[in-house]
Amino acid sequence: MTSRQHPAPTEPSDGALLFDFGGTLDADGVRWAVRFHEAYRAAGGSLPLPTFEAHFRRSDAALAELPRIRAMGFRQMVEAQAALLLRLVDDGAALDAGRIADGFHAESLAAVRRNRLLLAALLPRPLGVVSNFTGNLERCLEELELAPLFAVACDSTVIGCCKPDARIFRTALEGLTATAGDAWMVGDNFEADVRPAAALGMRTCWLAPAERPMPADGVATMRAARLSDFLALVA
Repeated sequence: MTSRQHPAPTEPSDGALLFDFGGTLDADGVRWAVRFHEAYRAAGGSLPLPTFEAHFRRSDAALAELPRIRAMGFRQMVEAQAALLLRLVDDGAALDAGRIADGFHAESLAAVRRNRLLLAALLPRPLGVVSNFTGNLERCLEELELAPLFAVACDSTVIGCCKPDARIFRTALEGLTATAGDAWMVGDNFEADVRPAAALGMRTCWLAPAERPMPADGVATMRAARLSDFLALVA
């Protein structure tokens, strides 16, 4: 975890805001597997999403094991994952890993630039990131010019526990000197972000496209199709 000091909020209503990273800060509730699949199809790939996603999960595991992963910034990590994917995917097409990385990266940057301005407007409200990541979350936040906005960044590899483990949320709240009852958790993964945060007493926002069905036993305080919708509400 990394911590920085921001001025304390001046009003009791200005509670802490915790955000997931992938699919939340760099997209509007769309998982990396889906976005990589879209970039893969745009580059000429033919596998359907369910088949592709099995390969994507293996590439995730391989990415985490790369000796240099903790030193990678966002762009380099995306390039590494695209290359790993093409070693796993066998659909008979001659695909360009660089093109896949370019498509995913450009879409991510567009979302980050849009969200960065809105997040900056919330300061000095305490903001944090809680992400299941590969030890290089801080480097990615720095490259994307998001790091100055967050007083705490909890990377599961660095912390030693992953969402939905309550310990990673508690670590973030402690870093912000915040209580669960006064905090929000915003994320695109219902089981990893929303349900465990709600169990701790946090308010929650499920970031998800409108067509995604709410779990039958959903417990989110609210849902939003775009991060900007939530940020406008709490600004």
